[in-house]
Amino acid sequence: MALALTVGLVVALGAGLQRVAGMGLGLIAATILSIVIGPVEGVMIVNVLAVITAFGTAWAARADIDWRHFALIAPVLVLGSIPAALLITRIDKSGLQVLVGVTLLIALTTVMFGQRHIPRVHSPVWAVIAGIIGGFTNTLAAIAGPVITVYAQASRWDHHKFAATLQPLFIVTGAVSVATKTRFGAGSVAHTAPSVWVAGVIGLTAGLVVGGKVARRVPRKRARQLALSVAFLGAIAALVRGLVG
Repeated sequence: MALALTVGLVVALGAGLQRVAGMGLGLIAATILSIVIGPVEGVMIVNVLAVITAFGTAWAARADIDWRHFALIAPVLVLGSIPAALLITRIDKSGLQVLVGVTLLIALTTVMFGQRHIPRVHSPVWAVIAGIIGGFTNTLAAIAGPVITVYAQASRWDHHKFAATLQPLFIVTGAVSVATKTRFGAGSVAHTAPSVWVAGVIGLTAGLVVGGKVARRVPRKRARQLALSVAFLGAIAALVRGLVG
């Protein structure tokens, strides 16, 4: 019961922030659930819930979706997902916990503190590279948002269109991550308690509803900063847990 309640609350917070800021579920839920449940099952649960959440947020933001950028990034996500799935099968849980924590910290640090140092890019090749790396990090740690954010900052992608386009990308990244991990035996949710799924669905529904109302009052930038800050603390906790075994 305590586990289901934790999952529900964490998913509600992440889904709410994603509705407001464009990202949040993977950042928050993946870091916390990888600690509470484990780096394999916890991330896999977030991958599944991320697909459901992104359908709701994509519909709400459909008018601003940049389909040209989507077409550049979405098809190559699998190229990063496959090596990540293979890596998961070859590393123990403590090592994976450390790897998840380090991946999160690098991505978050770059987004939070490296914006001024990111050079401007124009070639669509960088969108493809971001897609491949995003597929890798999403399969490994359920986070594609920070990687694509770095590309968005470098290409000066309009923030509203970027945040909207992330939503259908999250649908693809989540589905690809689940498919590749299942195919290569890198993860499974077959034994996840039904109460966890019920709590997760209730949490994401509540988060999306509340987030929709909050979005009208809270600046998207502030909500995004909150999501990144919470995720940063969670990444440190995941890293420490992995190091101490």
